[in-house]
Amino acid sequence: MIKNKTFLLLHYLIMLSTLNSNAQEKVTNPKNEFRAVWIATVANIDWPKSNTDAVEKEKADYIEILDTYKKLNYNAVIVQIRSVGDAFYPTKLAPWSRYLTGKEGQSPNPYFDPLEWMISEAHERGFEFHAWFNPYRATMDLKTEILSPDHDYNKHRDWMIKYGGKYYYNPALPEVQKHLVSVVDEVVRNYDVDAIHFDDYFYPYKVVGEVFNDSTSYAKYGNGLSLDNWRRSNVNNLVKSVSYSIKNIKPWVQFGISPFGVWRNKAVDPKGSDTQAGQTNYDDLYADPLAWMENSWVDYIVPQLYWSLDHPKASYSKLLKWWSENSKNTAVYIGNGTYKINSDPDKKWNNPNEIPNQINISRTYKNVGGNVFFSAKSFVNKNKNVAQLLLENQYKFPALPYVVPKLKKTLYYCPEINNFSNDASNLNLSIKNPTDYKVRYVMVYRAKNNFENDINNPSQIIQKVAVAKNCDSISVSISGKKSEDNGNCYITFIDYFGNESEPTKVNFD
Repeated sequence: MIKNKTFLLLHYLIMLSTLNSNAQEKVTNPKNEFRAVWIATVANIDWPKSNTDAVEKEKADYIEILDTYKKLNYNAVIVQIRSVGDAFYPTKLAPWSRYLTGKEGQSPNPYFDPLEWMISEAHERGFEFHAWFNPYRATMDLKTEILSPDHDYNKHRDWMIKYGGKYYYNPALPEVQKHLVSVVDEVVRNYDVDAIHFDDYFYPYKVVGEVFNDSTSYAKYGNGLSLDNWRRSNVNNLVKSVSYSIKNIKPWVQFGISPFGVWRNKAVDPKGSDTQAGQTNYDDLYADPLAWMENSWVDYIVPQLYWSLDHPKASYSKLLKWWSENSKNTAVYIGNGTYKINSDPDKKWNNPNEIPNQINISRTYKNVGGNVFFSAKSFVNKNKNVAQLLLENQYKFPALPYVVPKLKKTLYYCPEINNFSNDASNLNLSIKNPTDYKVRYVMVYRAKNNFENDINNPSQIIQKVAVAKNCDSISVSISGKKSEDNGNCYITFIDYFGNESEPTKVNFD
């Protein structure tokens, strides 16, 4: 009997250890955490609010989104710059988006480069800027008469497949894959983006009674594979090619994908999740996120878990655990459906604590590094009670994004102060900008009420200063009355990869 009790106790301890192997000690206010929001432009979901708005209003509305999420202590924006074979930037590879100017192919008036401007405004506020592409969707409907002559539908009709009331690029065609890589390449080369981001639309979600007619391409390029495996191979080839191309151009630019939240159902594959999803990545979208991670083609993955914690068919809690246990070689963030707050048949979304609770449980998995929220309008002048809960609890202090696994390295450059001046309320610093290393931000830390300085304490983050390109020195003005703050502060560098340097101490005295 005693032996049995001992065995049971030992068995319990082993089981407990196993259960906690993916968990970490709950941290109420972590210093490092990815906190991002999707800004959808397709159909003017988030921005611009209307495609007939004047440029100045469009700019004001974008800044309102940034300022809202800055106050909520977010640190990244994922902005849709290509949704239906169009572009929110000047390019010969696609026409101007009608969601920006009201008419496809028409440039902004007065003219400006929206992408360059959006990136600058985001960086100025300390956000990473992730450029979001929908690679395969060519149109949102069948109204081809409104398409620009420069749209690929008109230039390369043979690239298009009609399905579900839309047109899609044929993922099987080598010329399509080459074109899509070129589209991404151009943005990486010409713009100061922090990441390239693909969403969940690969092969289209299945429509009952319709067939995605790629039979001619399959006959030509199938190479003996089954239809399903051939389609997955087509997607894999694009993901691989985009990944290699990005890193060849700018190694610090991340590549991330936000797939649909269910890889496969357990009923179909014992490796799948305990879900009953009507469609899945692997079987319906021909997307295989596990292969992307296995081959290190992506820097981060954001499965879209747009369900409540205990949803009967697709539980957020169960899927969170599944993705945590099945992720490798990749940073893992979770996509959360804030668009459902107070507007979903699942009444769990009427509980203002649903999103805060989802963040809390996400933080219990050590390899889950943050959350991304769809979409931006969810907290802009609405759902203020939920936003306030987050600000008072989960997002009380600023945080820095984690460095993705493949980009971590020791940053040997520390801030070197050229000179400083001190007055009654400000310390003005001039910091040497390393000429042979790319610095993105200067971080300023300062303790309150004579506490010890600690750069690992997010409550001591007081500034994140964007570094202008090609400048010899960086100007930083640190405000705060000496009587209210610790006399010292610390400054660090953040490089383009997201790595942080050792601190340099600055004395107010």
